[in-house]
Amino acid sequence: MTAGHESVSADWTLCRTDAGAADVPPGPEAVRIPARVPGTVAEALRDAGRPVPTADDLDGADWWFETTLTVPEDATRLEFDSLATVSEVWVDGVLQASSTSMFVPVVVDLTAFVGRTVSVAVCCRALTPTLRRRPRGRWRSSMIAQQGLRWVRTSMLGRAPVFAGAPAPVGIVRDVRLVPSSPRLHARGRVLNGRCEIHVTGRAEADVTVSIGDGTYLVATDAAGAVDAVIDVGERERWWPHTHGRPALHEVTLESAGTRLTTHLGFRSVEFDPSRAGEALRVNGVPVYARGGCWVPLDPVSLRTDPTALDTALDDLITAGGNMIRLTGTMVYETRDFHARCAERGIIVWQDVMLATVDPPDDDDVTAQVVAEIHATVASSGPATVVVSGGSETRQQPTMLGLAADDARIPLLDTVIPDLLASSYPDLAYVPSTPSGGDLATHGRAGVAHWFGVGGYLRPLSDVRTAGVRFAAESLAFAVPPERRSVDARFGSAHPAGHDPRWKAAVPRDRGSSWDFEDVRDHYVRTLFGVEPSLVRRDDPERYLDYGRAAVCEATSSVLGHWRRPDSECGGALVLTLRDLMPGAGWGFTDSDGEVKAPWYAMARVHAPTTVLVSDEGMDGLAVHVVHDGPDPLRAAVTVRAVGRTGSVVADGTWPVDLPGHGHASTTVDAVLGRFTDATHAHRFGPPVADAVVVDLVQDGRTLARSVTLVGGPALPVQNSVGLVAAVEQSDDGAWVLQVQADSAAQYVCVDVDGFRPSDNWFHLAPGVPHTVTLAPTGRATAPRGHVRALNSLTRAAIKPA
Repeated sequence: MTAGHESVSADWTLCRTDAGAADVPPGPEAVRIPARVPGTVAEALRDAGRPVPTADDLDGADWWFETTLTVPEDATRLEFDSLATVSEVWVDGVLQASSTSMFVPVVVDLTAFVGRTVSVAVCCRALTPTLRRRPRGRWRSSMIAQQGLRWVRTSMLGRAPVFAGAPAPVGIVRDVRLVPSSPRLHARGRVLNGRCEIHVTGRAEADVTVSIGDGTYLVATDAAGAVDAVIDVGERERWWPHTHGRPALHEVTLESAGTRLTTHLGFRSVEFDPSRAGEALRVNGVPVYARGGCWVPLDPVSLRTDPTALDTALDDLITAGGNMIRLTGTMVYETRDFHARCAERGIIVWQDVMLATVDPPDDDDVTAQVVAEIHATVASSGPATVVVSGGSETRQQPTMLGLAADDARIPLLDTVIPDLLASSYPDLAYVPSTPSGGDLATHGRAGVAHWFGVGGYLRPLSDVRTAGVRFAAESLAFAVPPERRSVDARFGSAHPAGHDPRWKAAVPRDRGSSWDFEDVRDHYVRTLFGVEPSLVRRDDPERYLDYGRAAVCEATSSVLGHWRRPDSECGGALVLTLRDLMPGAGWGFTDSDGEVKAPWYAMARVHAPTTVLVSDEGMDGLAVHVVHDGPDPLRAAVTVRAVGRTGSVVADGTWPVDLPGHGHASTTVDAVLGRFTDATHAHRFGPPVADAVVVDLVQDGRTLARSVTLVGGPALPVQNSVGLVAAVEQSDDGAWVLQVQADSAAQYVCVDVDGFRPSDNWFHLAPGVPHTVTLAPTGRATAPRGHVRALNSLTRAAIKPA
């Protein structure tokens, strides 16, 4: 951390020159357009009304960002957090700095220019020429066409066809700052061997005073002004993921030579061992079931993150019960502000090194760049970062190509990165790559998996029970349709779904494959609901999308629900991905505008910090699992109701639950009912006794969680009407409350209200059992209007205030 001035962000322009045509900044005759900084070439062209070029065009030219600035009397450095990628910085027409990595900060010494107004030009040189005539790797990456990217420290984003909607990042993609001559210090909180410590590194002109709470400590510099000290600060309140406790942060000040710096540090211990069944991750000695998803930039064109949009996205993850974000090796490192906001909220960060599928060269320059980018990223990342991984599918690619393990050893992953972490960041866990750890990188029973058995490999939902996944760093990749209002806003109606080029542009497809992830989704619609999706799409495109949404919900509930069970061997599960890169049916559980999609609600029900899960155990009926992550004890009750076709309760029972903090318990529906009822109709002695089983977790009259199992599902017949009724009213505090009820079992009920987000959605209804949701405003609407529909009903129920 340093004391600094405001970011240098105003009055930049952009111009293009042919690759290698200009050795110095272009003259006044060059055609220039305005550019935002930080920002990208693609953004500047988009804002100027020009088409965004392809990756070949962006990487095939030189791009010049130019501005003038006055260097303050106390400023000595111009710092660029990220220049993409082969870059030069010119000041008053003289080359001052150059870089060949997108991930290592570039620092320009401005001592000679203090008090002057100078011209600054940043040239992002054409990347394509640097990719030619490079030694080949031991294997070819199936993700990208340009195999020379293995030599260049830049992002796969926009250069791998699977990431539709993201242009190649070229430009000044992170903050630019004028920085005064002041201490350049980093402070990290950590817990090692049970002791809370502050590790201070950097440079200062004089000794450093470190203050935390009522403690003050003096750190000496060496003869060269370097600082590298560890301070034992005694026992401090620990930082926890929000699901398991309070993410406590402590204000720390560092003072040296009259300069005062303030930061906030957290203290937590971390262990990660996927060989421990169900307890891969431990924070502060407590097993933490990690859940969440893989992150993508909120604006893939500019790579700039609006603070409000970032807050919304992080808060949505928390609302969905998530406590982990993975920054994958195919994307970009995130900003200091991102890590600070995760730390404040108690969101764990799994940080990949930006490596993916390629064979990283055993080259001194590349190795030095990777080491520098890890220092730049980790040193100021804060307590939220707990795991560092050697990249995405870096080991899986050679494994799937048939290379023997000894032939695919990677020095960066095997020695360089783990040795660096052990010496400089011993409070972080290390994973060589994702996936890795099993007998092969494709095996998930003993390590970290990318598990798409349910998904791209078209396995039945029951396959999750035998897969034995220990930790899923990626899972559940489907082309997930956005909600109806988003589809209408972006595509006019549901009619383009499944075939229109505009729609297909957003559907993920592996490079070279003859199928896409919409085909995957349609497969599960076909096998789960017994309908032919292509025929449904011809007759009723809206229903076709609803079947797709429901299929992904069913897969999400089954897979994540099994992994979350207390008796599961799985210690965590991340979905691919949390958000779409462009409008349409991408992998995201939210769309490119941040609106949540149907499976987001299924995920939220499973991942809530305190929840009840129900699983079908075949001839043993239904099992009930109460999971409680919070630190305080839980005293509650589980109620079970077997509900008949007319809404009558044919059997019921109550199970008292008394759990310690971070506790769980399991039983069966039969045990709660106290007698055999064949509630799931597994034994088939006569007609079914119930259409649905409702399991509630109740505390002081308030329902904490609910699970509804439809006995006949998921292939329920479509009826003309299931008797849906929707009643909405405004409570005394101004909140809108919606109560939904049905005469018959209603499958995947969708609350569709413009301008409001329901607290629960895409749920099942038992006959005659009402379900209450709150409606939170998301726009200008003052009163909710819309409808409620169910997958197995042709008739909808209107929502309108009385």
